[in-house]
Amino acid sequence: MKKFACAIALALVAGSAFAQTVSFKDPAGDDDGPGGYSYPTDAVYTRGSFDLTGFTLKTNGAKTDVTVNVNGNLADPWSMGGGFATQMVFIFIDKDHEAGSGHTKALAGLNFEFAPESAWEKVIILSPQQPGRVKTEVEQKAADTKEDVIIPARTRGAGRSISATIDTAALGEGDPSTWAYQVVMQSNEGFPSGTDLLTRKVNEYEGQHRFGGGNDGECDPHAIDLLAGDGTGAKEEIDLQHKMLAYECGDDGSVKKLAVVSAVHAKQK
Repeated sequence: MKKFACAIALALVAGSAFAQTVSFKDPAGDDDGPGGYSYPTDAVYTRGSFDLTGFTLKTNGAKTDVTVNVNGNLADPWSMGGGFATQMVFIFIDKDHEAGSGHTKALAGLNFEFAPESAWEKVIILSPQQPGRVKTEVEQKAADTKEDVIIPARTRGAGRSISATIDTAALGEGDPSTWAYQVVMQSNEGFPSGTDLLTRKVNEYEGQHRFGGGNDGECDPHAIDLLAGDGTGAKEEIDLQHKMLAYECGDDGSVKKLAVVSAVHAKQK
């Protein structure tokens, strides 16, 4: 009987050790990148649907669920089959907060870098594209970091949430409640330009399928929204986002100052 009781106790302890939830909030109305970015003109880019409002990562044993919330209803106008079509989300994870450890370069097409102390070890891509297409793009355009890219077998969109389930083992060792995260809202581009990893460009002027308010070169960050500050959804985080994504371009569109992004530290629930 004592052995049985001990086994139950150990199971409860183990369950609590592996069941963890970390979550963040982001203020509404800051889906304008560094400030001034505007949506494409086509009606498929519905207002608020690129406005990040929350992120949750829940680990329970062998599986981990990730959910990204936005401020507008999702739709599948291009019949992608997963409940959404125009959004693209990158979840970067900094596991050790050490400069010189991890990657400071963001994935191709995002046009920003991470602060040294926020260098990332893993990134989860939430895309409406089929996993095989995403994997091929990663192998071609992010070969040096492909071992640290996690592509869910299925990504779902419903209501105002984009979610997926991954194998916890893919995240590697460590405690998710001690990690830092950065969630980047981008747009799914089925015909990406150059080395862009299925990402949509931001131009000087918005077009039918182009965000506006940026630069026609490659010096501006192609991020519509992301976490900032403490990730609590406080209004001041809007200004912090704008400052973090600040950039400078040369007259020819060359980079004078690339945007430098920091990760946000988790708070366990």
